[in-house]
This record gives sequence, structure tokens and C-alpha cells, in this order.
Amino acid sequence: MRHDIRVRERAADGVRAPAGPDGLTPRTGTRPVTPRTGVLIGPVGLAWRPRVLVATLVALGLALALLVASVAVGATALPPLTVARALTGGGSPTDHFLVVTLRLPRALTGALAGLALGVAGALTQTFTRNPLATPDILGVTSGASLGAVSAIVLGGGGYAMGAAVLGGTVPAAATAGALLAAVLVYGLGLRGGTQSYRIVLVGIGVGATLDALTSYLLVKAQITQATAASEWLVGSLSGTSWTSVWPLLVSTGTGLPLALATSAALALGQLDDDVATGVGLAVRRHRLLVIALAVLLTAGAVAAAGPVGFVAFVVPQIAVRVSRAARPPLALSGLLGAALVLGADLVARTLFPWEVPVGILTTVAGAPYLIWLLVRHRKEMTSA
Repeated sequence: MRHDIRVRERAADGVRAPAGPDGLTPRTGTRPVTPRTGVLIGPVGLAWRPRVLVATLVALGLALALLVASVAVGATALPPLTVARALTGGGSPTDHFLVVTLRLPRALTGALAGLALGVAGALTQTFTRNPLATPDILGVTSGASLGAVSAIVLGGGGYAMGAAVLGGTVPAAATAGALLAAVLVYGLGLRGGTQSYRIVLVGIGVGATLDALTSYLLVKAQITQATAASEWLVGSLSGTSWTSVWPLLVSTGTGLPLALATSAALALGQLDDDVATGVGLAVRRHRLLVIALAVLLTAGAVAAAGPVGFVAFVVPQIAVRVSRAARPPLALSGLLGAALVLGADLVARTLFPWEVPVGILTTVAGAPYLIWLLVRHRKEMTSA
């Protein structure tokens, strides 16, 4: 005889409690919700809710549409059919140059950088259970910026962004800087358990110190090196080439599947450390893996496009409110990040008489949201 066991989802988004014979969960009296559906692929189980799935598909369509628009729109507008012919090797040499050499690397860099920053922000916010704990706040972005600026200044980078890449030196240096910042924050902020306020405070201190070192390098640099580094620090897609795309593609292609595979562990990580350990989660190893993935994704994005501000902070919170999930969905956060960066870059290239760095637009959009979130959190704390 098959028994109908009903379950209720707890705040951990995936940990369930059996219901009693009356259909209500014990000690709470709440009626259980319908379990999530999903698919099992080998040892990896993928679960979803219909609202999250629909929002993810809509975000995917929006990101793809903005990607096509980024390639087609410019000083010389190209019809979609011309873009398609150029991508398949046809069309005139001029169209091929515009699409493949100039516009496609920029569009792919923006999409991949936004995707990586969105997923990295969702990882850190979920891991620390704090919407303020993003790679920007935790100092990871500052560490990546310090490493990249060190490579530009000490490595003799010139004015052009293409020269600043230095044959892969900047991505490696950005990864090393981000890893250094993560080690400092982890060592100083996670002693005695996960305390989100302590992590945020330590991250702000580490980030401020690393930003000071970056400013020192800019002061001591030559004018051409300082100009190239300053342009890069704003967060810009100007002058990106295929040299910028390949390292970003490797870091995102490696980090994104691993991040999605940690989804179930992230749900268990929302519990207390003792409870999570009791249900089989290796808490320390899980923390190290999440931090390493956030560092990998952030470093790749920052090395290619610079520290594009507030993307990692804003899009996970938008994803939570769109999907009504207990925590930021990783795939949805990444796709919204790609759409945000592509949309901001498209606006920067078309609605202004001069090209505005994409990082300025994302900061202008994200800063008011941060203020609103802080005011709302204060009101909730006061009313409680």
C-alpha cells in the first residue's frame, strides 16, 4: 500500500518536515505546500518551481534579445539578416569586421561578465544569509581590482584596453588579488561560525585597505598607465577584443556549472551549522567551495570588464522578488545580470552624445536600490 506522505518546505528551501495525520505539520499547524518537481541526472538532482522556471526562461529570452541588439546597433545599424550572414562567414568584409571583430567580442564580454557577477552575488548572499554580502562589499572586487591594476601599472600597460590585457597577465593577477581578499575575509570574519554582520564589516575593512593600495599605485604610475587603469576601474566594455573574451569564457564556463551543482548544498547551508552538519553537509568544505567559486567568477568578470558596480548586489535581490523564492536562484540571477550589463551598455552607446562607461550606469541604477533596501531593513527592524 502506497502512503501519501505530505511535506512542508522550511526556510532552508529544500529541507522538509513530515505532516501529521490531519494534513498539518506538527507544532506549527500550517498546511504543507506541494513539493517541488525536478529531474535527476545521475548524482545531480535539479529541482524547480514553475514561477522560477518561467522567470528564468523570460530572463534568458531578454538576455538573448539584448545580445543580438548589442551586435546589430551602433554607429552603423545592421539588419538581423546581415548580422546572421556575418556570423556564418558570409556577407561583405566590412560587415564581417563590424560584427565579428568589433561588436561581438564586446557583447559577449558584457553578457558573460554580467552572468558571472550575478551568480557570484547570489552565491555570497545565500552563503552569508545577508543581501548586503556581495563581492563588492566583501572586498573580493577590490582585491581583483588591485591585482589587475598592479598588472597594468607594474607590467607596463599602455593607454588602450587591448594593451592592458598584457597577454593574460591581468586575468591571472585579478584572480590572485580576489583570492587574497577572500582569504583575509574568511580568516577574519568567519571565526566561530557564520555571522553575517561580522563578515560584512570585515569585508568593508579589507576592501577599503585594498582600494587604498590601488590608489597608491595610480598615484605612482605613469600618465598613460594611470589613464588606462582609471578607465578600466570605472567598469567599461570599450575596446574589448577576443583577447578579453577567452579568459572570461573559461572562468565562467568552469564556475557556472559548479555553482549550479551546489544548489542543494546552498539550501542546507541556510540552516544552523549544527543542523546542517547533522543532515550530512560538510560545512567547512561547503564554505570554501562557495568562496572559491565566487572568487573565480568575480575575478574573471573584473579582469575582462573592470569592476562593474552593483550588478552582483542588485540582480540577486531582483531575482528573489521576481521568483518569490527563499533565496536568490542562481541561473535567474546570472541571466538578469547579463541582461542588466548588456542593457546598460546599449544605453551608454546610443542615448548619449559620447560613450559612457557601463559601470557608471549600473552604479547610478544600483545605488538608490541599496539606499531603499537599507531604509526598508531599518523599518522592519524597528517594527519588529
